[in-house]
Amino acid sequence: MSLAHLDTRPTAPVASISRPEQLTSESESASAHLRAVPTGTEARGFVLYVGIDEDKAAADGTDLSEIVAQLRALAARLSPSSETYAAVALAPRGAGGRDVDVVRLALQDPAALAKHRHAPEDEDRVRDGVVIDLSRKRVLLDNDAANLTYKEFELLQYLVLREGKTIDRPELIASLWSADDSDIPNERTIDVHVRRLRAKLGDYEDIVRTVRGAGYRFDRHADVSVQHTSTPSPDLF
Repeated sequence: MSLAHLDTRPTAPVASISRPEQLTSESESASAHLRAVPTGTEARGFVLYVGIDEDKAAADGTDLSEIVAQLRALAARLSPSSETYAAVALAPRGAGGRDVDVVRLALQDPAALAKHRHAPEDEDRVRDGVVIDLSRKRVLLDNDAANLTYKEFELLQYLVLREGKTIDRPELIASLWSADDSDIPNERTIDVHVRRLRAKLGDYEDIVRTVRGAGYRFDRHADVSVQHTSTPSPDLF
């Protein structure tokens, strides 16, 4: 047995979709067809990899069980004769990496396994540490750009500019989100933002330290180089 792939590239502009029940297998806005199906085989089902951890689901107001239940309900509504089976991918806490890549590896996706096998071993990699470039608003991890969102970089920068000082959650919220923002976190969900930032820092996640019961702190680290702007940052006090 093997896996084929679904080609879901749109052939026409995709219309706005407001409710799950509007999804149909005969959408006029996109074409989905099987490709790379060897002769003499037939499609018997499909796998949908969903990358999301419990913290991210909670921040979105749901949980993994509810997402699974909704997807099963959608499959039953579209095709009552279909059968479903759900498996949850587990990884050590703090393992880092993209959620969807962890899921693909855990569920033995052939393409993900092949990519993983050809990845260089840790001991063979040239490790150049972390470069936090405040002037260009970017972070490099061993010379590779970290895909931080604007808010994730602002969060890291705020801690870096206050090196050695523990910053509590209310200060982070008040300083990084304005009253006009539509996604202002509370003290619970600020932890989710920090976890997402640390996950993207990968092997260097510990440069953002958790001070239990107090907040978060950035300490000087031998693997971290901070490139400041040519003029003093207005965020530095």
